[in-house]
Amino acid sequence: VSTKLDLLGNLVSKMDVLVLGGGMANTFLASRGWNPQKSLYEPDMLDTARAISARAEEQGCRIVLPVDCIAAETFAPDAKHVTCARPDMPKDWEVMDIGPETVKLVQEALEPCRTIVWNGPMGVFEMPAFAIGTTALAKYVAARTGEGRCVSVAGGGDTVSALAQAGVLDDFTYISTAGGAFLEWLEGKDLPGVTVLAKPKAAA
Repeated sequence: VSTKLDLLGNLVSKMDVLVLGGGMANTFLASRGWNPQKSLYEPDMLDTARAISARAEEQGCRIVLPVDCIAAETFAPDAKHVTCARPDMPKDWEVMDIGPETVKLVQEALEPCRTIVWNGPMGVFEMPAFAIGTTALAKYVAARTGEGRCVSVAGGGDTVSALAQAGVLDDFTYISTAGGAFLEWLEGKDLPGVTVLAKPKAAA
């Protein structure tokens, strides 16, 4: 969360819908009273998460958070795991992926969107058992793009890897391999290369 605060602060004023997953979602849910158990989250950022939530409400940006998850007993590919509502997660377990109800919720939230920007997977996609949510949403966005119903832009190393794993990397409108520069652009920062290109051509 701490590395993407500028990004979120900038996005809530520009987006109609902001979907959060992974450790980011865990932190925001914890700021609203949810017990993350052993899940990845940042306890020092709870006040900041609340402030961003308040700003989003002021700006008319809907933040979509997971309502269910795939939780595992340990962080391992073959770990014992269950699908459950967030409040019902077993004690001392950890969130590894979003659940099927969250997939439906996100799809419904994105349905009216004409532009979709994706940065970051929804779970531990490197482990097959916990790649289900990311794969389902990747295929959903790819299908909408193919139907001409949205423009889809994705960036960031993990995101590109997740889309490639889902087999839809070539189905998105644009894939950025710039990584950090992609995030800086989303944050609203000036990029030297883009700034130069945007300047009027000097008279000869």
